[in-house]
Amino acid sequence: MSEQSRISRKTLSIMILVVCIFIVVLYNLPGSRKPGAEQPGPLVLPNQNPALKERADGLKLTSLEMIEQAHAKPHKVHIESWDTPNGARVLFVQAPEIPMLDVKVVFDAGAARDQSLPGLAQLTSSMLTEGAGIADVDAIARHFEGLGASINSASYRDMAVVSLRTLSDSQYRDPALTLFYDVVSQPTFPQSSLQRLRGQMLLGLQQEKQSPGALAQKAFFQQLYGELPYGIPPNGNEDSLNRIGTEDLRRFHQQYYVAANMVVAMIGDIDRTQAELIALQLDKQLPAGQPAPPLPAANKLQQAIQEHVEFPSSQTHIMVGGLGVKRGDPDWFALYVGNEILGAGGFSSRLNQIIRQDHGLAYSVYSHFIPMAGAGPFLINLQTRSDQTRQALDLLNTTLSDFVRNGPTAQELDAAKRHILGSFPLQTASNSNIVDYLGMIGFYDLPLNYLDTYIGNVEQVEVDDVRQAFQRIVQPDALLTVTAGQDSGAAETVP
Repeated sequence: MSEQSRISRKTLSIMILVVCIFIVVLYNLPGSRKPGAEQPGPLVLPNQNPALKERADGLKLTSLEMIEQAHAKPHKVHIESWDTPNGARVLFVQAPEIPMLDVKVVFDAGAARDQSLPGLAQLTSSMLTEGAGIADVDAIARHFEGLGASINSASYRDMAVVSLRTLSDSQYRDPALTLFYDVVSQPTFPQSSLQRLRGQMLLGLQQEKQSPGALAQKAFFQQLYGELPYGIPPNGNEDSLNRIGTEDLRRFHQQYYVAANMVVAMIGDIDRTQAELIALQLDKQLPAGQPAPPLPAANKLQQAIQEHVEFPSSQTHIMVGGLGVKRGDPDWFALYVGNEILGAGGFSSRLNQIIRQDHGLAYSVYSHFIPMAGAGPFLINLQTRSDQTRQALDLLNTTLSDFVRNGPTAQELDAAKRHILGSFPLQTASNSNIVDYLGMIGFYDLPLNYLDTYIGNVEQVEVDDVRQAFQRIVQPDALLTVTAGQDSGAAETVP
């Protein structure tokens, strides 16, 4: 046998060996299908509770972390709604796909109710989980952690929210709900926690002084709303925070955390009867109370106003805008689609195209409508070099005026609709997304079919709808302009 033939046979043997090894490795890879094992068996986990539901693949869901990895089947959002005996509104969606329950309780108890003590709503909300009933802050944390549940509280300008996420099996759900009821209805407001949280908020105020963006935003709301409730800074001020005591927290809680001032939103693996019992328990444990009164309305600006906050930075933060709309405004979808074209659509928006891409004056520029119970703001914000402030403002105002006067092109409108409709399914893809919508629908008294008609409402928007809506709401000649940075002469300086 020749030397060349021996080498060829040796090479062939090596190749066969490599192929065999590859087949063995591939056969044993995780998730590979074996002959005679068309359906994989269930994964057995330590300390698994047999009472919990199984997914179709046999994996039992034993914690919220695992539930987060489980994908619910797509379903139409069917919202059921009713009122409790003491006047709370309840919105419920039954979602049996995964064994989880989300409860969100919403009160008309945001910063707009602070009155003479700015920061009171935020402090009250933060204190709810610091002690409730006979449980202190550590006991509350251990209780929910031991059940694999989570609880959160938050406060905004319009509302205060307390949220619970728990497994829906009764052995976990019931004890989680029991303490949740206490957190909502029986906070103890311990003095030690008040001092700690007050200190954190005071530190936040000091940090805010080092942020030109935060200073510009605070000045914008104060100039736009003045002494009205939306002009109150949600995080308070040094004087008010130092004056707030436990009696103020109790008074605020007793006035606003009441059944008649509450919306209960629920979604999860429970039925209507169980949902009614949960809502009834919240209703019974809270005072009946009264709904919070309507907020006083703000007036539109009658002329342009310019204010400047001096700050030693090379960049200037700019906010331009005025009064926008309430939640539920009949032109909301036209404004929403139009704003996507003007400044909310990222790189493709008009403002970004002209100010950033064509002139290189900013890394980003965005426009926003922030609808609230009262007329929220319409605003445009950007950041630019201080010596370019005047040029950036001129381009911003010219672009906005042109958009209000002429509206979008048909091509811009079609692109904006495609983007909005393409992203909407993700906004209702999880229970946490849906329960947020339920809270919003209930709090702002939106139609129960809001989610079901969302796509149709976007599709119906025409170019003329956008132009007419913007002309009704946005007044290019009467805008508030706030700048924060080194004085470039673009606006008047305020302390």
